[in-house]
Amino acid sequence: MAHIPRKRFGQNFLNSPGIIRKIVAAIAPQRGDLIVEIGPGQAAITEPLLAALDRLHVVEIDRDLISELKQRFPADQLIIHEGDALGFDFATLGENLRVVGNLPYNISTPLLFHLGAFASHVHDMHFMLQKEVVDRMVSAPGSGEYGRLSVMLQYRFHMERLFIVPPGAFTPAPKVNSAVVRMIPKPADELHARNMEVFASVVSAAFSQRRKMLRNTLRKLFSEAQLQDLGITPTVRPERLGVEDYVRLANQLSGRDS
Repeated sequence: MAHIPRKRFGQNFLNSPGIIRKIVAAIAPQRGDLIVEIGPGQAAITEPLLAALDRLHVVEIDRDLISELKQRFPADQLIIHEGDALGFDFATLGENLRVVGNLPYNISTPLLFHLGAFASHVHDMHFMLQKEVVDRMVSAPGSGEYGRLSVMLQYRFHMERLFIVPPGAFTPAPKVNSAVVRMIPKPADELHARNMEVFASVVSAAFSQRRKMLRNTLRKLFSEAQLQDLGITPTVRPERLGVEDYVRLANQLSGRDS
């Protein structure tokens, strides 16, 4: 019996052989790689990945799909972690981890933030996401797509949008285009935020009302004079600041508390 895609899991199954080949080529799996796939679904990417690997880890929440995967693949080659990727501890899999997946649209943003916490364990990540989300991830300061997601991910990762995937590559077809993105964690010497919690709180506050000026959104954290002392114009909107500007703001705040 064919699996019926479930809306609550955001299931859109990839079925284009050409797109599958492009994704696997972008990942370029090597025999000994430690790879985990999020949401293997009907194994469109799982099968060609496993053909190139000794073993593959997958995280899947749908029990029916888990049952199908267990029937199709040997347990010593496909290691299935049953549950929600949002609550999965990726650090338990080891170091130099490669993470891949066709991420569900309905949890893509919180899942990206969750994965960011494991960046020190990761070699690279390749994801297919809604194109709009990928555009936000890689957008530059000053653009309409630039926001909290852009700043938080660009601080921790080098990112590149690889190619666009049309709706017809999926069953059922989504109403929007998708895109594949590559994320490579930055080395420690490129990370200058003293306190990640403070950095995240400053970015969140700045974009809490993105149409307002920084002197308004950050007024509880900085006076106009303090912003000016840091070389930041109080009347600009949050999307005009680069990642390094937010690091400077956060470090100033962390310095006051230390």
